[in-house]
Amino acid sequence: MSVLTTQNARYMILTLELPDAGRMNAGVLLEDPSTDRLWVRLRRDWVEFAPEEAEVLAAIEYDLTSKAQEIGATQLLGYLEDTLSNTLQVSDRREVVVEDFERALGRLYREHVQSTVRPFATHLPRYSLAVAAGKFLENQEVSEEGWEEAPSDLRLTPELFVARIAGRSMEPKIPDGSLCVFRQGVTGSRQGRLVLVEQLGGGANDRYTVKRYASQKALREDGTWSHEKITLEPLNPEFESWTLDPEEERFRVVAEFVRVLD
Repeated sequence: MSVLTTQNARYMILTLELPDAGRMNAGVLLEDPSTDRLWVRLRRDWVEFAPEEAEVLAAIEYDLTSKAQEIGATQLLGYLEDTLSNTLQVSDRREVVVEDFERALGRLYREHVQSTVRPFATHLPRYSLAVAAGKFLENQEVSEEGWEEAPSDLRLTPELFVARIAGRSMEPKIPDGSLCVFRQGVTGSRQGRLVLVEQLGGGANDRYTVKRYASQKALREDGTWSHEKITLEPLNPEFESWTLDPEEERFRVVAEFVRVLD
């Protein structure tokens, strides 16, 4: 059984008062007391509310991160509590239990900040896992569940989508219940890559799986290669691999895992 390490942390909500939009949640500041590090995530849709100040507002996240690296999270948060004006304010510090700080920051951000949806500019479509795979099947009509804001360092394209994963077979890299980004279409070699696979003819609850792809190939007489065996491998050693017969068209690789959002 996998053991999750948790620790206590604190977070604050940064709020901003804008003349035409009123006070809004601008982002989340997450403090790691054990390392005195500050995790910062602020909204990116300033142009929708304050186009003239958008460039200045967009620089706040970088400024806070840089200052925290210079003087530490505890000192910076104390400074913000003592000096921020009525325009820019921080909430009281709130306790939170954290397993992974990057994931926790994303989860807190989605909980407290309602940002403007900008498809494939800042947001990606979210599907249930079955729908996420079903989206790419022929003649099957599906609908999106909603949109999820992606991290600023992720280059968005129409091939990307978001789905929530159930199960522990890919822990610790993909935790049970995590929200993940996938890329439709897997080009080049699949060897060693984490892929979303559809098992044709499977049941309603086990039709799709995320596993590491491994194959053994043999050289034909004509100089081409053929698959002798395809294995879908879990990352969690508590679970067993699946061996697939390459001659049976019972599965298809739908997408490639990109990263965990939360």
